[in-house]
Amino acid sequence: QVQLVESGGGLVQAGGSLRLSCAASGRTFSTYVMGWFRQAPGKEREFVAGIKRNSESTLYADSVKGRFTISRDNSKNTVYLQMASLRPEDTAVYYCAADVDWLNRIGVLTSAYDYWGQGTQVTVSS
Repeated sequence: QVQLVESGGGLVQAGGSLRLSCAASGRTFSTYVMGWFRQAPGKEREFVAGIKRNSESTLYADSVKGRFTISRDNSKNTVYLQMASLRPEDTAVYYCAADVDWLNRIGVLTSAYDYWGQGTQVTVSS
């Protein structure tokens, strides 16, 4: 069982920055592929960014490329999402997710992930 706890959400003006954190339980965090997703009201949950086990590769949605950066610290069992140049359309609940299978591959579908956090609200005002 893996528990994920997000933090760092809040209200920010357009153009501002936020850093989200996701702390994971367990002793095998370095074996998980980690992802960030978001869900806006009335919309489906969508992929934002993912990172392989030892940070050897990352993947971003086109909508956030160049503005968001995913990173991880395996010694702290934590994955981060640094968000810059925020826009009102970035407003959503942000979720981190863990893929614990043996493939070190970044999935973009929610079905690729086994465990989810409870989410943290990010609101960007115009």
